[in-house]
Amino acid sequence: MSIFDDELQQLKEKILKMGSMVEEAIKNSVQSLVERDNALAIKVIDGDRVVNTLDVEIDEESIRLIALRQPKAKDLRFITMAMKITTDLERMGDMAVNIAERALELNEEPLLKPYIDIPKMREIAQGMTRDALDSFVRKDKKLAMDVIMRDDEVDKLKHAVLHELAFFMVKDPTTVTRAMKISFVAQYLERIADHATNIAEMVIYLIDGKIIRHMALPHEN
Repeated sequence: MSIFDDELQQLKEKILKMGSMVEEAIKNSVQSLVERDNALAIKVIDGDRVVNTLDVEIDEESIRLIALRQPKAKDLRFITMAMKITTDLERMGDMAVNIAERALELNEEPLLKPYIDIPKMREIAQGMTRDALDSFVRKDKKLAMDVIMRDDEVDKLKHAVLHELAFFMVKDPTTVTRAMKISFVAQYLERIADHATNIAEMVIYLIDGKIIRHMALPHEN
């Protein structure tokens, strides 16, 4: 393995470390809400500093490799995609922090209703994140496309959550504050899924050199 290949491998490993931390933050943020666990919510918030540090380190290393190694073709695409992927991961980490912050607030108030669709959204969004990164590592176009297709499931669950919360707010205006905070959690999870979709789209670009963002994709029946 050449020095440059070794450097690219180290860059990939750092991206996977960041992705693993973000995936854990997504899981823990929703768990802190469902289980009313303030200590876990604080752990998510405090852990975001490490995610941000990795984001900066990966950007700096990518810029260094471009400047010193002058990569061509696929290697250049890989490095530029690395910077874009970590930007999405950093924002996903921010969304997990936002969920943890709402959890701290909601945990101090009476439970509005059992959380059913929110954990489902979390499971799908977290799976999308994991699979998007796996597709990146394995250069698996089929898996990347599968991630993109799953985004609709999260959107449908979000709309179901918002519809149910609207019913609570109309029926009992005293629930408005709690319902709005829960609606924010649903929207944060939707954004996490959107960022996972962005990563999957970038994987397809890395493999094919083809930008598919904003293109209509076939939907399964």
